[in-house]
Amino acid sequence: MKASTTQTQTWRGKAACQGLDPTIFYPFSEDDVDAEPAKAVCAVCPVREACLEHALGLREKEGVWGGATERERRRIIRQRRRSA
Repeated sequence: MKASTTQTQTWRGKAACQGLDPTIFYPFSEDDVDAEPAKAVCAVCPVREACLEHALGLREKEGVWGGATERERRRIIRQRRRSA
């Protein structure tokens, strides 16, 4: 049985980014310096791993998810493919 979207995304309500300006999670460039404010929020987030897995699963193309930029998520996906 497949879990409902509501059940699988309950982590969102516990995210440290709740109520913050979403634009900090979408820096103008993939430069790590531009992504630092978002990464700082993610670093203390109790659901960072669930957020990252969500982004990896959906192949999110933009933004910082689970403390990882688009470039970092692509690298994680490549590493997982190699080790599979």
